[in-house]
Amino acid sequence: MPSASLVPENDPTTLFTGSGMQPMLPYLLGQKHPLGTRIADSQKCFRSQDIEEVGDNRHTTYFEMLGNWSLGDYYKEEQLAWFFEFLTRELGLDPQRLYVSVFAGNQKLSIPRDDESVGIWQKLFGEQGIEAKAVDKADINGMQGGRIFYYDESKNWWSRAATPRAMPVGEPGGPDSEVFYDFGAELKIHEHSSYQNQPCHPNCNCGRFLEIGNSVFMAYQKTPSGFAPLPKKNVDFGGGLERILASVNGNPDIFTIDLFRPLICHLEEISGKKYQGNEEDKKPFRVIADHVRAAVMLAADGVFPSNKDQGYFSRRLLRRSIRYAKTLGIEKNFLSDLVPVVADMYQNDYANVKQNEKNIVQAFHDEEEKFRKTLGRGLKIALAEQVKIDVQVKVKVAQANEDLRKKFSGKVAFDLYQTYGFPIEMTIEIAKEKGMEVDLAGFEKAKREHQELSRRGAQQKFAGGLLDHSEKTTRLHTATHLLHEALRRVLGPQVKQAGSNITPERLRFDFTHQDKLSEEELQKIAKLVNEIVQKNLLVVQETMSLDKAKKQGALALFGQKYGEKVKVYKIVDPSLPAGGSGQAYSIEVCGGPHVVKTGELGKFRILKQENIGKGIRRIRAVLE
Repeated sequence: MPSASLVPENDPTTLFTGSGMQPMLPYLLGQKHPLGTRIADSQKCFRSQDIEEVGDNRHTTYFEMLGNWSLGDYYKEEQLAWFFEFLTRELGLDPQRLYVSVFAGNQKLSIPRDDESVGIWQKLFGEQGIEAKAVDKADINGMQGGRIFYYDESKNWWSRAATPRAMPVGEPGGPDSEVFYDFGAELKIHEHSSYQNQPCHPNCNCGRFLEIGNSVFMAYQKTPSGFAPLPKKNVDFGGGLERILASVNGNPDIFTIDLFRPLICHLEEISGKKYQGNEEDKKPFRVIADHVRAAVMLAADGVFPSNKDQGYFSRRLLRRSIRYAKTLGIEKNFLSDLVPVVADMYQNDYANVKQNEKNIVQAFHDEEEKFRKTLGRGLKIALAEQVKIDVQVKVKVAQANEDLRKKFSGKVAFDLYQTYGFPIEMTIEIAKEKGMEVDLAGFEKAKREHQELSRRGAQQKFAGGLLDHSEKTTRLHTATHLLHEALRRVLGPQVKQAGSNITPERLRFDFTHQDKLSEEELQKIAKLVNEIVQKNLLVVQETMSLDKAKKQGALALFGQKYGEKVKVYKIVDPSLPAGGSGQAYSIEVCGGPHVVKTGELGKFRILKQENIGKGIRRIRAVLE
């Protein structure tokens, strides 16, 4: 199965696809997958919460998750044996360097300790002549001569929520078994890390151990009264491609693999500096390489830098890159030069990156130009703040012998961060040059207050629930098909879907079109949709080969890859002449959900249109 987009389709609960599980959730809950019960994929992922973590030897924001899935088919014994075989025989990793963690159980939740997986692992290691001692409380007591380690739900439970208690009702989850690669005590990574005074163990954060695979035994679903077994036990495996490569190379620095090396070589060339030395010396190279790669992959899936939603994170990635380039002595525009480096790396696997290369180059160039201009305005604010503080200090000197340290306002620092895109590190550096300290406590306070306001807004904005299949959302999802077809009929067949987002309150539909729609065009589009609603046409679903769907004229998401078997939804109009499309007013490749008849939708009304840049327009609409 090919990778889904980095922007989740019709899942209002999250901005990005952050795990392989997200696109598979309906099937883990029991919906039949068109390709069967044994699935494999390599899913593109982006985790915005990891932005601040990037800079060490292993964290990235963008990564690929190798996945295999059993939808009620094989289970623990087959999965663990196959993964062990893949690591040791296919990749040639030394089994002596592999360590394992399992779920310690939770009596209060009535979920038992995973002794079954321990037995399987002991057998597998034993066949290699390795004694695999199982150890409890490894996070407290260190290695204890163990090979297999029990951890609680904070480490060895997987769902999209952090812990079983935090899971919403309806969410599936289960215990997992993780595999770690040990780069060796002889490298003394732990001794040189900030964790040197804590016991070292596979889940330690020092960098000696690297998690390379996680077999989730998806067997439970959260209910109002606790956890109930799913009708079928599933396997959800995820293995980080970049981390597995680092293990194969025997180098704990993930940024030495081939997916980063071309970027770092380019940075070495334009900066005149080498990727060597201590962790702080390497950090700027790592941040830029990760952030630019991630921003390019996001742009290929339609996310360009802006000041809201997904675009905000793209902008943050690029502006942090500019900040860290400054520490390497790179003062000229450089972001757009890195785009072809990423596009060339991925052209055989993700063709949409190369196809969109020119647009991405232009967008990155424009963003860098814009930020370098705001740098000047931000510096004026910083200078004005210094003048104000100088006056305050002089007054204090006249009044009393108080603490004369110059404190740069935390609120102003946050305004620079929020309004002008200044990373706090940049403000600290500017303040230091002016002989000031940034009030970091004040900055964090302003940031927390802003996050709280944003969180409240997000709760209202994404109130649709977990992959919401409610009646309201289902009606709006079906309406996007009618809207898509109406747009093509009014504006022309060149119109293509570029993304959508649905909550129970409204739909948001992005499509390719250069010009602003006239009021007359908007009225025609709404009228077409409502005519189909009033006809009360039947919505039919069929599973077929992708080739057959294409021959029937089915529309598919632009730039998306599909498996051999796909779900096709037709809105059947008996008044149309029979033909290849089967009397379909609309026919699209889609995962659902949909209403049975269009008459269930209600009146369709367009709220507004927006230009979101690069030939993409957006319509917001509701059903009344």
